[in-house]
Amino acid sequence: MSKTAMIRARIEPELKDRAEATLEQLGLSATTAITLFYLQIIQRHGLPFEVRMPNSSTRRAIQDARVGRGVTAAESMEDLFAKLDAPVRKKRRRVTRLARTKR
Repeated sequence: MSKTAMIRARIEPELKDRAEATLEQLGLSATTAITLFYLQIIQRHGLPFEVRMPNSSTRRAIQDARVGRGVTAAESMEDLFAKLDAPVRKKRRRVTRLARTKR
């Protein structure tokens, strides 16, 4: 089968460069990768990967990450692992004198 059809798409230059560098490491051209992608679409009768809307929990996590809530900052991977492996210290509830006397 001769290749006579053209596909034109506009994408970010950095995305194109990074993808083509990965394809080069795999020994593939962009044309071959697009052909493989189209063949998978035909074989699977849809995209060759799952595409779906995030559930409410995922949407909440995305929003939290965007505003920096619950994000752990670190200077290095070692620092990050140390922070993530550290035992979680629970905040102690403050008990007022009045509450203690009612027990």
